[in-house]
Amino acid sequence: MRCKICKKDAIIYLPSHNLALCEDHFFEFCKKRVKKAIDKYGLFKKEDKILVALSGGKDSLTLAYILKELDYEIEGYYIDLGIGTYSENSYLKVKDFSEKFGIKIHIERVGDFFWGLSIPEIAYITRRPSCSVCGHIKRYLMNRFGYENGFTVLATGHNLDDEVGVLFGNLINWKMGYLKRQSPLLPPSDKRLIKKVKPLVLCAERDIAAFALTYGVDYIEMECPHVKGSTYLYNKGLMNKLEEKSPGSKLRFYQGFLQNQNLFKDSEEVKLKECEICGYPTTSKVCTFCNIRSKVKEKIKS
Repeated sequence: MRCKICKKDAIIYLPSHNLALCEDHFFEFCKKRVKKAIDKYGLFKKEDKILVALSGGKDSLTLAYILKELDYEIEGYYIDLGIGTYSENSYLKVKDFSEKFGIKIHIERVGDFFWGLSIPEIAYITRRPSCSVCGHIKRYLMNRFGYENGFTVLATGHNLDDEVGVLFGNLINWKMGYLKRQSPLLPPSDKRLIKKVKPLVLCAERDIAAFALTYGVDYIEMECPHVKGSTYLYNKGLMNKLEEKSPGSKLRFYQGFLQNQNLFKDSEEVKLKECEICGYPTTSKVCTFCNIRSKVKEKIKS
């Protein structure tokens, strides 16, 4: 198999693009996909100060690597969730990545905000699903750190497969509010909220894994133990089967959705107010993060 561009030996074939590429041109292809998303969706500019959320997985580490290669000003941010071996290994991957590629990282621990407790312990105390607790806490801490440290953009490693899996679930259940908001770009709706972006939305998960393997981005392959059996993963599996039958289906589905997203714009606008405890924007009197903290504090005291 030969590279379609230079005719050297190809290392990968991309069915969705009907494209075989050598090592050098695969690198350029992935960079161009990220740059295309940045430019097409107006994610950020060279003067932005970008905080990249790092988990130790292939997506976030690859994103940080590519953004650095594209000469953007980035720093990494990692949250230790306290999930046993998974978190220990994730931290080591992030630390090694930072040292290897010269990217500054900031580390915070969930336990520092929750009296030494981990995500599983917080979920047990509050009787909430672990993934729900984790998501709320991570989103709050990422925005808080970014805002308080002068970052203008928060970039996450959501890839095409992630976005399509979420979109498929939202469409099946006609979650109009989520369909309205799902986007590569979430602009700030308050001065204490920083812009959230997803520069990998045009990159397939398979391609990102191949990139990491080819160019020395060592990542944690272990999945979070709490994600097993999720509907989201099942939906991703269904979309993978469709992609096998019809290469390019995921990309067409996602881009078609974005082009026609105005169909979902009729839902009521969300009104924000200040959280009575922390002052950050929320839709209720007390934000979810502070509500979780209050419940944990009450349980600890009792």
